[in-house]
Amino acid sequence: MQPDPDELTPEEARRDHWEMLRFLAINAAFGAVLGLVTAGAILWLDLGGVGTSLGRASHPILPVLMMIIPFALTFAAAVTASAVMLMPYKKKKQR
Repeated sequence: MQPDPDELTPEEARRDHWEMLRFLAINAAFGAVLGLVTAGAILWLDLGGVGTSLGRASHPILPVLMMIIPFALTFAAAVTASAVMLMPYKKKKQR
């Protein structure tokens, strides 16, 4: 009986697992930075008067965090999901 050509040895599977985790972590980090930059730009450009309102607040830290953290998480999730959808599975198996 011939071994399945798609089967990986345990060493190859472990290396492939770590490569995929690194790939996902890099994309998640890029998305989070993109979200932080976007939220920062909204505050800096004072879109909708958000920056002015936060500048006048007595405790602006919590509202700023409540804006920046969801932006970072949403962008990280979106970039990671798009990276997963665009992963070249077929090319990797053809090597």
